[in-house]
Amino acid sequence: MIGRIQRPVDFERVLARPSRTRSAHFALHHLSANLAPSAWVAAQLRTGEAELSTGESQPVHKPVEHDPPEVPQGCWLGMVVPKRHAKRSVTRALLKRQIRAAFAERPGMPPGLWVVRLRSPFDRQKFPSAASDALRQAARVELAQLLDRALQSKPKTEAAK
Repeated sequence: MIGRIQRPVDFERVLARPSRTRSAHFALHHLSANLAPSAWVAAQLRTGEAELSTGESQPVHKPVEHDPPEVPQGCWLGMVVPKRHAKRSVTRALLKRQIRAAFAERPGMPPGLWVVRLRSPFDRQKFPSAASDALRQAARVELAQLLDRALQSKPKTEAAK
């Protein structure tokens, strides 16, 4: 199963690295790590340490688990489809569905955080309809080629070692 990256800190960690592969319209970023620790775990550990302005200190409730919960290993997918490259929400939704479907078709993706970023718009003269079958097929073919290249190539940091 492929999880979804939802927190901005995880997007920032992945997008800070150079793209692993690129195509005419998409860039694929990868970070072979887990999601960042939850913010609520850090907040639970700080509870009760600061003085309260009401004068009386509240009882400190210790969490049952002293260790932060384990983050499941596997693939985590994030998508960046900006409005400046896909003006209509129908087009953005179509591209996001195609990205998810392309990842679902490849169960052998290496674990880690993956972000697919739309880096240039599709030609509106060639694809006048926002949700046409032609646009869907073109995006699917390009994403399949992008993921195939990502599986064949090693990450740039590993190749440099």
